[in-house]
Amino acid sequence: GSVVLASAGGGARALQSGEAVYKLACGACHTAGVAGAPKTGDTAAWEPRLAPGIDGLTQSVLKGKGAMPPRGAAANASDAEIRAAVEFMVAKVK
Repeated sequence: GSVVLASAGGGARALQSGEAVYKLACGACHTAGVAGAPKTGDTAAWEPRLAPGIDGLTQSVLKGKGAMPPRGAAANASDAEIRAAVEFMVAKVK
């Protein structure tokens, strides 16, 4: 099966994977550590951020934190896609 999201225009689109959202939006800052973003795979930088778990990290992305605006650079991503991107990044430090 597949998951389909309705868009504001009434059309539908397939749910993007966490990796796809990361490559499209998150990686722009998290690959190089732009504006203090913890680099993907940097266990020391991510360790203190892991305490609230996936739910807490997802909420931080949805609300914005520090230099990261709400939803990061993925303004059109669904909450589920944002969570999948968070899970993708967290998997890189475990």
